[in-house]
Amino acid sequence: MRRAILTLLVSISLVTPLAALGRSHKPMSTKIANVLLSNRSPLVTFRIVFMTGAAADPKGKEGVAALTAAMLSQGGTRIMSYEQIVEAMYPMATSFSSQIDKEMTVFAGTTHLDNLDKYYDLINQMLLDPGFRADDFTRLRTDAVNFLKVSLRESNDEELGKEYLYNLIYEGHPYQHHNIGTVSSLEKLTLDDVRAFYKTNYTQGNVVLGLAGGYPKELPAKVESDFIKLPAGQAGKATFQTPKLAPGTRITLVKRETRATGLSLGFPIKVTRSDKDWPALAVVASFFGQHRNSSSYLYQKLREARGLNYGDYAYIEYFPRGMFQFTPDPNQGRTSQIFQIWIRPVTPENGHFVLRAALYEYEKLGREGMTKETFEATREFLAKYNNILTQTQDAQLGYALDSRYYNIPDYVSYMREQLGKLTLEDVNNAIRKHLKSEAIRIVIITKDAEALRDAILSSRPSPITYNSPKPKEITDEDKVIETYKIKVNPEGVVIVPVEKVFE
Repeated sequence: MRRAILTLLVSISLVTPLAALGRSHKPMSTKIANVLLSNRSPLVTFRIVFMTGAAADPKGKEGVAALTAAMLSQGGTRIMSYEQIVEAMYPMATSFSSQIDKEMTVFAGTTHLDNLDKYYDLINQMLLDPGFRADDFTRLRTDAVNFLKVSLRESNDEELGKEYLYNLIYEGHPYQHHNIGTVSSLEKLTLDDVRAFYKTNYTQGNVVLGLAGGYPKELPAKVESDFIKLPAGQAGKATFQTPKLAPGTRITLVKRETRATGLSLGFPIKVTRSDKDWPALAVVASFFGQHRNSSSYLYQKLREARGLNYGDYAYIEYFPRGMFQFTPDPNQGRTSQIFQIWIRPVTPENGHFVLRAALYEYEKLGREGMTKETFEATREFLAKYNNILTQTQDAQLGYALDSRYYNIPDYVSYMREQLGKLTLEDVNNAIRKHLKSEAIRIVIITKDAEALRDAILSSRPSPITYNSPKPKEITDEDKVIETYKIKVNPEGVVIVPVEKVFE
């Protein structure tokens, strides 16, 4: 499997990126920051980033940043309704969307050069002359509330657990609430709150204009002349401290009527792409739990060897919507990240065993690190895999904007250079330095919350049974895992009804 993946990645790496086909415009020395990637493509891509997001939500108004972004990308302008905008974009086979995160809000879309003038006129109005219509506000606020209540609470155990883990790790921190907000705050938000957030945060100082493709050379100057109509604002990136958690393991059991049990566990790390140890941790995360990679360590141990679930992954950066996609979206830059292990749902009777297995393997990684063989294979894989992240023009522009945020060179070339310099000692030092924690937080989505809590606290064995015989190597290891000690106090295991999550 790994050989097949490497073969695919090698072939992809030999394809010349779109940006390399033409010249890359240097950022203009102007009032508006920009990232410009010019090439010969007949498509023109916009990624317009505002350096603001959910972390800027005022206290008690959690969700106003997301609702403001939705009002711009899914609402009408002063002179056009949203239905008219959709109708105008339909024959151009295009759209304009928004993505909200803690520190970045991005508006993105791509159009053919033949439609550039019409398309730009529409998105210009959407961002700079919004209508802030009452009917759009009511519709989009209802959508946001339903997303939290229905899409996450009632329909998606996997994303529910991953997102609630962030709530717990960042308790009391500007990152604490879900990017969409909380149910109670959304229900109280007004259209005036949206207008005020837009006026304060959508400024020249906060915007970065991203353009890629075969656009006319005069387009950047035109866009800038339009965007200087925004209030000046203060330039500069907000920074947020890594949270300091109380020592000890804390397990939150979210009780929900569901047929399976999903687990997410993690803790804060101080490493981002700006740090020298990030490439080393990227290798570790790829080895331990590369997203959607059947060759990764956890996947092999829990799914392939034991047939427990669909997949088991690890991350050192925020990766939402992982169940729907193979690669992460760009433009989710953060000054604080977490190390996270995501165990996709298992049958309830195996929940206790899998929790022990995840902790057993995590602690084993901390003790033993990586071997020379796994280091070399993972480094080779990752060097090729990074090319997948920037296959499209839109992704190239997104990663270029992220590199600007983190103050690093072009991501793919930067990672290729850094990976070439890495040693096994560098990687294992990074594991010892950053991936050991005395303050692990765990979220488990399950219907058997009380029974699982009792099993965890009693420390009784959690043997696993299989439908077919397993090798002795596996069954011997199972004997160790089924009695593996989870170091947690009774007050450290709490049950939360799903109705209270994101409330």
